[in-house]
Amino acid sequence: MPAAAKTMVVKIGSSTVTEPGTGVNRSFIARLAHEAVELRSLGWNLVVVSSGAIACGAPVLGFSTRPADMPSLQACASVGQCVLSAAYDEEFRACGLATSLVLLTRHDTARRQSYLHARDALTRLVELGVVPVVNENDTVSVDEIRFGDNDTLAALVACLVSADLCVTLSDIEGLYTANPSIDPNARFVPRVEKIDAAIIASAGDSSSSVGTGGMITKIRSSRILMTAGIPSVICSGADEGALARLARGEQVGTLFVPPHARTDIAPRKLWIALGDAAHGSVSVDDGAARALVERGSSLLPVGITAVEGQFEAGDVLDVRDAGGFVLARGIAEAGSDELQLAAGRQQREIAGNHLLQALAGRPAIHRDNLIVFA
Repeated sequence: MPAAAKTMVVKIGSSTVTEPGTGVNRSFIARLAHEAVELRSLGWNLVVVSSGAIACGAPVLGFSTRPADMPSLQACASVGQCVLSAAYDEEFRACGLATSLVLLTRHDTARRQSYLHARDALTRLVELGVVPVVNENDTVSVDEIRFGDNDTLAALVACLVSADLCVTLSDIEGLYTANPSIDPNARFVPRVEKIDAAIIASAGDSSSSVGTGGMITKIRSSRILMTAGIPSVICSGADEGALARLARGEQVGTLFVPPHARTDIAPRKLWIALGDAAHGSVSVDDGAARALVERGSSLLPVGITAVEGQFEAGDVLDVRDAGGFVLARGIAEAGSDELQLAAGRQQREIAGNHLLQALAGRPAIHRDNLIVFA
């Protein structure tokens, strides 16, 4: 492989890597393994982020449909991860490629030291020619089972390994202006250069009974990747040869084009964007929104119009504009009770209030702890 090999992160949804009622889709994984070999010949490393553990484990344990209770979901994930990992190992080994299993939870990545260890381990695996297969540790990660977040995990992994492209293989060929399964007038969108409120609104729910994510999580993840300067693609997992065609620069699915080339965003800011779930949010007025987006300013209490959720200083917050659109994410300098009292107040008012004096001269979110999305 060329010394300057590129890295492609491929996220595979449950509906792609499994077959209804039977478990793992061996033929798909075999095809992926052969395509990984072709990618190597084209100068690309491959990192796989794979859903499907629960769907693979359910038939083994006698469930005809996805169970509803949490202990059963965890049991299915535990059994299914073995089935899924064995399938990847056997099919890739048959093509001369080694795989590894990397299980992550949001709890792991929320701790910065663990985040950095995960980065180092994944980077070394790629350097050694291994194809890492990454998944949520659904056996213990209760929130991830409930909400499904492998799209965000794929974005996280893409940033960890400094990927050149992140591809989501889905049960749909890309982004549409509306949900094509219910709207006959929905139009395919081949290219997105900015994710705005209209793009977010066009995302429909997942059409799959085995997956837990939907188009909205894919769009949000693509937005974070655009912020990091990493192109991403959503395309159909049934489209044979799609990865190799993408590696050759061909048009496949919907391409999300970042506004700039890949940049060295501080790892801390990527951790803020991806490593932990938001514990609350603040809404800001138009002036504060412009200051954040156009000037890279800190967020001052005077620009806050509303505070939602219960959080403490040091927690991660979403920052919303007047229309409710998330434009940034950052680490709170104060808890929700303090910020509710300080919201809309000038610094001199804060300094004169003995309940808020700890915030005097300090922002609500410092710009060093704030990432503004593309």
